[in-house]
Amino acid sequence: MRENEDAGWSKGMSREELLGLPVAVDLETGNRALGLGRSKGYELAKRGQYPCRVLRLGNAYRVVTADLLALLGLAA
Repeated sequence: MRENEDAGWSKGMSREELLGLPVAVDLETGNRALGLGRSKGYELAKRGQYPCRVLRLGNAYRVVTADLLALLGLAA
């Protein structure tokens, strides 16, 4: 087990985790998949510069999983 997992989080996601994601994920999950920190991810989303499509639903951001997988080269 990696040190970061012991602390309750890990940086990045495995291929299996990525392929098991629902249609849209929260920004924290998108950030983790892309290796972005929380502040940087929110900053990019607010500016409309997130590296893949982000939907704004009320106060929440949702990352479109198909776009995320395509960006990571895992599109079906």
